Amino acid sequence: MSASYEFFKGLYKENPIFRVLLGLCPTLATSNSLQNAVGMGAAATFVLFCSNFIISLIRKGVPNKIRIPIYIVVIATFVTITDLTMQAFTPALSKSLGVFVPLIVVNCIILGRAEAFAGKNNVWLSMLDGLGMGLGFTFALSLVAIIRELFGTGRLWGVPLFGSGFEPMLILILPPGAFITLGLFIGFFNWLEAKRAQ
Repeated sequence: MSASYEFFKGLYKENPIFRVLLGLCPTLATSNSLQNAVGMGAAATFVLFCSNFIISLIRKGVPNKIRIPIYIVVIATFVTITDLTMQAFTPALSKSLGVFVPLIVVNCIILGRAEAFAGKNNVWLSMLDGLGMGLGFTFALSLVAIIRELFGTGRLWGVPLFGSGFEPMLILILPPGAFITLGLFIGFFNWLEAKRAQ
């Protein structure tokens, strides 16, 4: 396993949202604006990176029977740091993301990377894996949010981009719009993979 592969696999080949279909709940809930998507992605990336680092450091000393509770305690520590930092420095974003920041503790992407990768690999590769997966999650969230915000409100990052005659597709900022947009992206990436395999 090369270091570059471990970093870049999260961006496309094993993208948590588009290829592995993990973390769909926060994706659907927080992708109604690009600002929310980037905030959620940054929070998840920080937690992934730090928890992978710590878990790979302690992996040899963790008894197999209690590894999951220990992993959850490590993840919860970094989620708490993230949540309190966001409340202190970006209160509007913290309020907008609501319960989805504390729910990072049980996000299957975070625990999945801890169990499948950080618990079995060295610190350097685990850090690259966490960073790559986090950036892949942020990339996917941002793509979905750009489509939803742009065509659902006519804005991007809160800035109006179209004239007064623009008729927004309001369904895109509602929950059904999240499902439709995400489904189209997943279909597109599956089509790309099928073409690449031919």
